[in-house]
Amino acid sequence: MIRTQMELSVPVIAAIRPASGADLGPLTDFFAGLSPQSRYLRFFAPVSPRPGLVRRMCGGDGRTYAVVAVRGGVIIGHAMAVDEVGPRGVRSADFGVVVADAWQGRGVGLALMRALVTGARARGVTSVTMDVLPENRRMLALIAGHWPAARIEDSAGFASFRIRLRQQPQEPDAQRASLASVG
Repeated sequence: MIRTQMELSVPVIAAIRPASGADLGPLTDFFAGLSPQSRYLRFFAPVSPRPGLVRRMCGGDGRTYAVVAVRGGVIIGHAMAVDEVGPRGVRSADFGVVVADAWQGRGVGLALMRALVTGARARGVTSVTMDVLPENRRMLALIAGHWPAARIEDSAGFASFRIRLRQQPQEPDAQRASLASVG
């Protein structure tokens, strides 16, 4: 498990763990509890995902790696990477992250992103794509702060980021358990 502290004077810990089929109900509740604005920023529409998509967002389909942030037994964040293998076996992943409204701006999203990056590197992923709406200032700031060299392509109404992941040499288990740097 990876842990993060909120950026407040009183530290609060959220556990980051892989999502599983057992999270189907709690994830459905989590997405339904997001404000329309947060759902819009994550799904590009103020909708809750349908059951089939929520199942995929639990991971385990061979292409989707998903993690959740949990606080007091309640999911407060979700992140996923959908892997693709391109020409010559090059592995890439498309990332998506969302944090419950009350927990936004407290480091949960960054911890989820770091968990995705760590998992992507372990799977041999060398590049990441993220599509971000221009109104999503927090995610834009996170990307700019951690991947200043990210290639940005403007698409119809959103920015598409292409980020190359540096592969890190094997580290001792204790160091690997701490959060790897993003980028």
